[in-house]
Amino acid sequence: MDYRGETPEIISAFLTYHENIKNHSPKTIDEYYLDLRTFFRFMKRARRLVSDDLPFDEISILDIDLDFVKSITLSDIYSFLTFLSRERDTANTGRNAGGGLAPATRARKIAAIRSFYKYLANKEKVLDENPIADLDSPKLRKSLPRYLSMDESLRLLEAVDGVNQERDYCILTLFLNCGLRISELTGLNLTDISDDHLRVLGKGNKERVVYLNAACIEAIDAYKAKRKLLKPKEPKAFFISRNGNRMSRSAVHDMVKKTLLKANIDPASYSSHKLRHTAATLMLQNGVDVRTLQEVLGHDHLNTTQIYTHVDSTELRTAARANPLGSVKKKK
Repeated sequence: MDYRGETPEIISAFLTYHENIKNHSPKTIDEYYLDLRTFFRFMKRARRLVSDDLPFDEISILDIDLDFVKSITLSDIYSFLTFLSRERDTANTGRNAGGGLAPATRARKIAAIRSFYKYLANKEKVLDENPIADLDSPKLRKSLPRYLSMDESLRLLEAVDGVNQERDYCILTLFLNCGLRISELTGLNLTDISDDHLRVLGKGNKERVVYLNAACIEAIDAYKAKRKLLKPKEPKAFFISRNGNRMSRSAVHDMVKKTLLKANIDPASYSSHKLRHTAATLMLQNGVDVRTLQEVLGHDHLNTTQIYTHVDSTELRTAARANPLGSVKKKK
């Protein structure tokens, strides 16, 4: 997304900082820009700096400067949250049935605003006081990650067929065994594949090594043999589409959905990301400790990984049965 011609200097500098210093992905930078643009469009309309007849998506923010940024108060942020939850109608994902944005989407927008003001206060040092330092994010309902059982995982692998079965089987095997993100999988190059490990480029352009088990090595070797017969337009790319290009995220999503359907698993309930959840859960269930899993998944923070420790209740049931008072009954 080319936002530079539509962005005031104060926001452009913030985006450049996160792109070049924090090394955030282009997708993250785009989200920061869109979230801040929505906020300042709202503020210009709320302060009647633009005509009520001007469509919201046509409000320019090029005139936003430091004085305007400094004038923002906590009350403004809370009004913005009300706007997002009740009034903001959008075609994007993350919308509530009632028309407003879901809590997770609102929380992301607030995180962008908080990061922007923190940058101005702590890095640029142009704010004597951060006006939103005490801002609370919308409370999110904690939900456990959805994942396939071992039997469902086997059914999914067994359902792979067709002219691209070696490629598709390899993709599903890596998802289910290594817990890769879809961007990490589609970004794999031939040079990233070694005898017993992958070199993966994760979030924030952080590299990590993911080791391969026997099933992954066998699936990779089978696909490599088939790939040699192809004439890819992008010779560096490991996973190739039928037209010879690097396989896209949408193509992988479609393949996963179609294979789920063939395996008689509801494709509306699962996705390629749920296969990452499946890998994490199966590893934990089979003795991998949470800190090792953190490294495998490429999580920056342990609390991101710890959600998987709550998925399986088997150990909790075992602990309950192990209590010596568990067999004591009330005397009649």
